[in-house]
Amino acid sequence: MDAPAAAQTTALAREIAALVAAEGPIPVSRYMALCLGHPTLGYYMTRDPLGLEGDFVTAPEISQMFGELLGLWAAQTWIDLGRPSPLRLVELGPGRGTLMADALRAAAVVPGFLDALDLHLVETSPVLRAKQAASLAASPRPPTWHGNVTGVPEGPAIAIANEFFDALPVRQLVRHGGRWHERVVGLDGAGALAFGLAPDPEPGLDDPAPEGAVIEIQASGVPVMRALAERIVREGGAALAIDYGHATSGYADTLQAVRRHAFADPLAEPGEADVTAHVDFAQLARAAREAGARVFGPVTQGAFLAGLGLEARARRLAAATPERAPEIAAAANRLAGTGEGGMGELFKAMAVTQAGLDSCAGF
Repeated sequence: MDAPAAAQTTALAREIAALVAAEGPIPVSRYMALCLGHPTLGYYMTRDPLGLEGDFVTAPEISQMFGELLGLWAAQTWIDLGRPSPLRLVELGPGRGTLMADALRAAAVVPGFLDALDLHLVETSPVLRAKQAASLAASPRPPTWHGNVTGVPEGPAIAIANEFFDALPVRQLVRHGGRWHERVVGLDGAGALAFGLAPDPEPGLDDPAPEGAVIEIQASGVPVMRALAERIVREGGAALAIDYGHATSGYADTLQAVRRHAFADPLAEPGEADVTAHVDFAQLARAAREAGARVFGPVTQGAFLAGLGLEARARRLAAATPERAPEIAAAANRLAGTGEGGMGELFKAMAVTQAGLDSCAGF
């Protein structure tokens, strides 16, 4: 893949091409990290990607019902945990703060819950931090921001991670010549970014599979889940992860880029498109269990929201605002449905709790 430099499409593409020319091809995991989190050129560092004007829409932006139900989930979990106070309520990757604003409003009906809260947001994007501050300006509990979850003070915690793990870098290994090789990003003969394989096989991996099969390793997601689970076991609490992905591990290449609500070439415009991979919940669950936590799920998002009362909530909203009834029904169907555009099957929900919790709302 060594080649003379070619004109690249974005400033980040030029920087990555220069890096590859100097150091050699880089793993897909490093490429993802640069695309999303480069300090000045990374996708999340430079924009608000959400909404119709952005590149994609998340569940909290579809309907207030999503955040409200998660707020009630958090309050019920707090009760199940014995009503600890103070409680660190943590959101990882809070977007515009919409989910948390809706969650706090709904959970206010549970006596004592808001009084127990200490609110923490894990966010690296300065653009999105500003959006979150605006959304939560009237919050009964002002948030504290952290660059990673390890910055959250000790103590019992309930963490919510909606569409957070999909943006964490994955390693990809490809079966080639009877061995597993890491997938890398280098330069093609014209000097453009291109996928390739590391020349040396991956040591210690002897998983037989067809030629060309791809394994994705949650290289960043597993350590984050392990840290969350260890904290929950040590300090008490629970975590809820909701994301698109699969419940069991398998062979698949799920690396994708989205720009302007359409799929794009992951190598075409680094820094200008959202580059993600499907979440392997089996890997996350294994990491949590190894840390001593209890795992509920994963279940489909449709089943999870149904268990929390999505249908009843939609009926109450429609009764209160009859003019919005069709809109509310469409939003509920998008959140939990299985047809085109529906999130009910593709998205999964999984809870991780301290040992000894016999049940968890929604599971």
